[in-house]
Amino acid sequence: MPKDIERLLSAPVWRAFDVDDQGRILAGTDESGSIQLVEIEPGGGRTPLTALPGACSGRYLPGRRMVVVEHDQGGDEMHQLSMMALDPIPDAPLLLEGLTPLAHDPQFFHNLLTVGPDWVAYSCNRRNSVDFDLLVADPATGLERVLYDQGGALEEAAVDAGAQSAILARSGPRAMSQQLLLVGPDRAEALALTDVSEPAQHSRATFYPDGKALMVTTDRERDNTVVARLDLPSQRWTELVADPDWDVTGWLSPDGRSVLVMTNRNGSAQLAVHDAVSGARVREIPLPDEGWVGAPSTSDPVWSPNSRFVAVSFTSPRVPGDILLIRVDSGQVTRVTDSSAALAGMALVKPTVHRVSGDDGEEIPCFLYRPHQKGTGSAVVHIHGGPESQAVMGFNPIVQGLAAAGHTVLVPNVRGSTGYGKRWYSADDVRLRLNSIHDLAALHRWLPELGLDPARAALWGGSYGGYMVLAGLAFQPELWAAGVDVVGISSLVTFLENTSPYRRAPREREYGSLEEDREFLESISPLSRVGEIRAPLFVIHGANDPRVPLTEAEQLVAALRSNGVACELLVFQDEGHGLAKRANRLRAYPAALDFLATHLL
Repeated sequence: MPKDIERLLSAPVWRAFDVDDQGRILAGTDESGSIQLVEIEPGGGRTPLTALPGACSGRYLPGRRMVVVEHDQGGDEMHQLSMMALDPIPDAPLLLEGLTPLAHDPQFFHNLLTVGPDWVAYSCNRRNSVDFDLLVADPATGLERVLYDQGGALEEAAVDAGAQSAILARSGPRAMSQQLLLVGPDRAEALALTDVSEPAQHSRATFYPDGKALMVTTDRERDNTVVARLDLPSQRWTELVADPDWDVTGWLSPDGRSVLVMTNRNGSAQLAVHDAVSGARVREIPLPDEGWVGAPSTSDPVWSPNSRFVAVSFTSPRVPGDILLIRVDSGQVTRVTDSSAALAGMALVKPTVHRVSGDDGEEIPCFLYRPHQKGTGSAVVHIHGGPESQAVMGFNPIVQGLAAAGHTVLVPNVRGSTGYGKRWYSADDVRLRLNSIHDLAALHRWLPELGLDPARAALWGGSYGGYMVLAGLAFQPELWAAGVDVVGISSLVTFLENTSPYRRAPREREYGSLEEDREFLESISPLSRVGEIRAPLFVIHGANDPRVPLTEAEQLVAALRSNGVACELLVFQDEGHGLAKRANRLRAYPAALDFLATHLL
């Protein structure tokens, strides 16, 4: 185990959840072991606000010294909402009993969406455990109003200033598609603003202040996302900001005058402020390093209510996670935190960017992390989850730890990854699933060109990336010497049967349905080919995982052990879909690195 892995895993991560008109930031940091709320003053002073049992997040109520806190229990993702007063500021970080319940029912999800001065909007599956309704609650009394209860999975919502109307992004019938709906007090049914059958993303929809138009990030009628305006009376679309080759994403200011635009260039973020009416670029926003902001690896930028500030969560291969405060009128960027200080003196690796030729001529985007010191000749392919996600130019302590141990690390964006257009993220849907697994073989063929030993190559991945690890070992047993599976899917059939009811339909859009595709799903499940797996495997799972149940790990490990395959299983009783607590990461990941050292070095 490399001596620096504890430092890598213990480096603090900071996230910006909100910013007020004075430039105070509602931040999250895992310095205590899991993400807890901290308020950062404009002068740099910090006040810890929470000491909850698990990770949490929150939002200020605009213009008020109140915070709505979103929290769960042991990683079960059954989010509950509570209120916290900041006037006066708490003398000590608040425990759960120090918060005032707002929307609590441990059997159901309460997902915080947006807030106003005297309302909190959230989605909840209380009605039937499957569909998510849009609710608005009074933070003083807890009284709820229903804005939408007509079915479907709500991914996002924008609520007007009076909390009377809302724009919903509801999952469409295809993977990675959303339908925009308008709901309000005068409508018996939601008004469809986009065609439900249209294969297009519609995200981050936000009302302009007059309520007559929306800003939307969308890839309708094109391959890459653009920032567009949708006029509600005429339902006419106007493209505001676009790039011919890359996705762009926009966050509208509350005053409707500006939009913060991120261009995603090969997993690296470029920021600029644009005019929200004409789309013209006003100024570039410099970042401290080549890196990333927003989803999928951190939280999205947030505007202050007066549109003077934007707080940005930033990461890069050499920056675990910092908060940047942007003064919009001047473009001045202040680095509010310094997560890199904990890693001073360490030789962190910045990757190079490559395209690897696949079997069919497609090119697979890939980050390559080479050890600073002479490598061992071994390779680890680190695969992101999703599958509709993206490996970006951000900090990953596992990748840096693997490189510090002498492994060369390949971090690909295989078929199904976002950030490279609609055609690429759709290239693994349903019956095309094996094409993404073929991409692993293409990466393996590349190893000799890098001077690496193809007999000493391993796979590491979490969630869907865990499925990819298991599929690689099962479908390509001659290629891989070992694997590390974190909360991965061993059978797409049992996964769909046992995942939380609210997730089944969205996942069937991506993988195929039990009713129509069961035989195919069986055929591409690693469990159906478990007899082919011969590489040793290290498995990590959370007992409270609501997405990929623990049974996915247990059934695979039992089958491998009965076949005499070396297999280690670590289960954490206080974790869900991944390891949110530092203590658990410090136990699991060094053990996994030791496991790879045994089998690759």
